Amino acid sequence: MEKQIIWRGILSGAIAGVFAFVFAKIFLEPIIGRAIEFEDGISAAHEHMEMAAGGGHSHGDGGELFSRGIQSTIGMGMGVLLFSVAVGALFSVVFAIAYGRIGDISARATAVVVAAAMFVSVWLVPALKYPPNPPATSDDATIFQRSMLYLLMVGLSALLMVAAVYLGRQLAPKLGAWNATLAGGAAYLVAVSALMLVLPTISETPGPMVDDAGRIVFPGFPAVDLYEFRLYATATQVIVWTTIGLTFAAMVSKLLGEKRKDALTV
Repeated sequence: MEKQIIWRGILSGAIAGVFAFVFAKIFLEPIIGRAIEFEDGISAAHEHMEMAAGGGHSHGDGGELFSRGIQSTIGMGMGVLLFSVAVGALFSVVFAIAYGRIGDISARATAVVVAAAMFVSVWLVPALKYPPNPPATSDDATIFQRSMLYLLMVGLSALLMVAAVYLGRQLAPKLGAWNATLAGGAAYLVAVSALMLVLPTISETPGPMVDDAGRIVFPGFPAVDLYEFRLYATATQVIVWTTIGLTFAAMVSKLLGEKRKDALTV
């Protein structure tokens, strides 16, 4: 039974990956292209400043291993698809653990609840603290630190979500299912808010480049592009998690039928 559930999660992830890639290709890829052009502009401005200062040499650009067309089609498509499949597999495992343990609800409803909880804890909350950046807007010196902090935020947010669900289940006999759910949700919000205050903030969006005289020789990264990138990145994740949740819900409800929730053992 568990293998059948996991395969349905993987299939749901693959379907979600196709939808997410189409959306990202239309909305995200143009912004990524402009970010790469911005990076090229910064490099050209640096080179011009060095030559003007008497450096007199040019930085040779190495040939790209993959062309821009391949990166924006096959590369991005494979990346989105592999990510969605991995998320679908993880989602199915969490569903198998949660089914029958988070309340007297159907498999379909459990799938939707798990998808929503995972979207909030694994993506939305970490992205609020460490939002995604397009290429060329991250400082090379802080990439490792930012990555580790982001992964830490994801792990702690997920653990706090599990703790909030457990708290809600413990309070349900005394407060009732609705009030217990509200109490668990409030506890999660308080905990992640405190976590965001404790963890350091990294701000690395490039500002205008100035020369020794203080003149702007190249503008900073456009705020509109940064806003749209983060907006469309979040929308892409909404598509992934919504598609996985709804597709998996339809498939798993047919698999489990009207069986009792305790028929699944993990």
